[in-house]
Amino acid sequence: MDAKDTTIATLTDFYGNYALKVSNDTTTLLISYIGFKPATVPVTHAKNLKVVLQPDAINLKDLVLQANRLSKFSTLAKIDLDLKPVRSTQELLRLVPGLFIAQHAGGGKAEQIFLRGFDCDHGTDVQVSVDGMPVNMVSHAHGQGYADAHFIIPETINNIDFGAGPYYTQHGNLNTAGYVSFSTYTNIDKSKVQLEAGRFDTYRALAMIDLLKKNKDRQSAYIATEYYYTNGPTLHPQNFHRYNIFGKYNAAITPNTQLIASLSSFSSNWNASGQIPERAVSGGLIDRFGSIDPTEGGNTERHNANVILVHTFSGGTTWENQAYYSRNRFSLYSDFSFFLNDTIHGDEINQAEKRNVVGYLSRLTQKHILAKGSLQSIYGIGVRYDVTTDSKLAHVVKRQFVSNIQLGDIKEANVFSYIQQQLHLHKWFVDAGVRLDYLHFNYFDKLHAQKPAQAKAIISPKLNIQYTLNPQMQLFVKAGKGFHSNDTRVVVANEGKEILPAAYGADAGFILKPNSRLLINMAAWYLYLNQEFVYVGDDGHIEPSGKTQRKGVDMIVRYQFSENLFATVNVNLTNPRYLAAAKGKNYIPLAPTATSTGGLFYKKKEGLNGGLSYRYIKSRPANEDNSIIAKGYFLMDGSVNYTKKSYELGLALENLFNATWNEAQFATEARLKGEPYPVDELNYTPGTPFFIRAKIAVMF
Repeated sequence: MDAKDTTIATLTDFYGNYALKVSNDTTTLLISYIGFKPATVPVTHAKNLKVVLQPDAINLKDLVLQANRLSKFSTLAKIDLDLKPVRSTQELLRLVPGLFIAQHAGGGKAEQIFLRGFDCDHGTDVQVSVDGMPVNMVSHAHGQGYADAHFIIPETINNIDFGAGPYYTQHGNLNTAGYVSFSTYTNIDKSKVQLEAGRFDTYRALAMIDLLKKNKDRQSAYIATEYYYTNGPTLHPQNFHRYNIFGKYNAAITPNTQLIASLSSFSSNWNASGQIPERAVSGGLIDRFGSIDPTEGGNTERHNANVILVHTFSGGTTWENQAYYSRNRFSLYSDFSFFLNDTIHGDEINQAEKRNVVGYLSRLTQKHILAKGSLQSIYGIGVRYDVTTDSKLAHVVKRQFVSNIQLGDIKEANVFSYIQQQLHLHKWFVDAGVRLDYLHFNYFDKLHAQKPAQAKAIISPKLNIQYTLNPQMQLFVKAGKGFHSNDTRVVVANEGKEILPAAYGADAGFILKPNSRLLINMAAWYLYLNQEFVYVGDDGHIEPSGKTQRKGVDMIVRYQFSENLFATVNVNLTNPRYLAAAKGKNYIPLAPTATSTGGLFYKKKEGLNGGLSYRYIKSRPANEDNSIIAKGYFLMDGSVNYTKKSYELGLALENLFNATWNEAQFATEARLKGEPYPVDELNYTPGTPFFIRAKIAVMF
């Protein structure tokens, strides 16, 4: 929001609240936001002014480099989300520049995440949330920070906020490589029913129903449901079922008090063909889409309640209170080593748990208008408490229980507080904060002698400095400390030593907008992690990996050729290394060294729309001495849609050139039935071949 013909400006917060002090009795305000028509509003002695903008075409010229806020990537994500509508949580995650994912369990398991030179496993080093509610599960049966986002219905997502590195005061545990925060629509303009069908017996049905069409400035509500089924490209059908339901209610209790509440429920079950050794395919034992153990798979469910109450005081101070609850059930059957340990029955395992999570956050935001700028102070306190029962790792044969390897109950608490100060003075913007996290770990081992509970606190300072030379260029530096907690079983077994590995990072770069059509963001960065010390859920062992460092360069480019034609390019280069290992044996397995995504998109409000997009990841070491290589790939995807006010027809095409590629890849020691010795080589899940799906949607 800008006061017309002056240099006074302000920005709304997440809930649309703003404060602007003007000296004239009558002022004309210019209000703008990317994707909406600008509006001019005359104001006379107004203390409370509500403005509703009308939707408009996305235009890169509306993206303005401003000195009075810390530039973030959420606006870019808004553009990308509009240019490339998504129909799965996998596609949502792929919108984050530099983030790659891999699925290796039939579609029902959380994706493996790669970001900034990290193999984040399923979320160990990237914090994921939706509407402020955490997605990651700490001390999970399958791995630390397990982030299964399949309970998110992609059409409900309004925006994606993300940041690379440990520089963000409001984000704590697991925010080392970065964070991803999804936001759902508060209300929807139209109801929608959508049907999709594609190769490999793939079907999807979606319904989004607007429940309160009138007086949306006072209250709104909608419900979204999704059903998904596929057999996948593997020879053994996946028989994958997923059910989702999500409801959200928004009410203005008073002119200054807003209530936002949501409920969701999710369940899925599936079969998986698992990872296969290269020698089994090259030797003709199985087809590339075959399986050594077709009894892999699992089932999972998650149910959430999330309530947010926001009050804005007369002086512009905002007080936000949030409470959430999640109930999780998880059971996964996997077989990575086949007949390595049990040469008769095989090595299939079952990882399972039952979990309840409760959390609370209180955040106070104060805005102060200064003579030549502004100061925003943010104070937050909160707690998260995970109670997990019967977290187990068991030996099974064709999903039939044989014996427990590990079994116990976990209680883990994270109490935190933080202070954040955002100072704007002329061309300078300084964001400084400090965060205190206290964690308490308790593991009730049902198979071995009990060890005492452990607790530890960690302080994480953050500093972001930004200088806006002019409306065409900003310079920035970032520095901060973050951490990922270790699994409670590691913490207790290790008697509290090295249980909160800290990450220290720094970024330096610029944002350049030389004209209304082009935006370039470049950053050089460094990150040091003092211990990659994790719990390996697949065999129940502790794996200390030592100190690491990562150095890299990130580049983001957006270009608008015309009113309707856009191009996007993201390039990420990283040099990840262990510090204590000898040269040549200091590679970090599976850590990406070069990735790039981008595309060309044609976007109109009505009529034909479409695009071509690519994703590329370079071949990289799969083990410490680089003797086993995880193979890179280059894939092209496409889409074409015909959109009208009341309906839409579309085609989505994946892997347009039918490339042969490996999705998940690991250097694995495994033994096939009848082999006298185990073999350490590349095991992988095959990437999906050419895939096409059609959709029809009706809006009303």
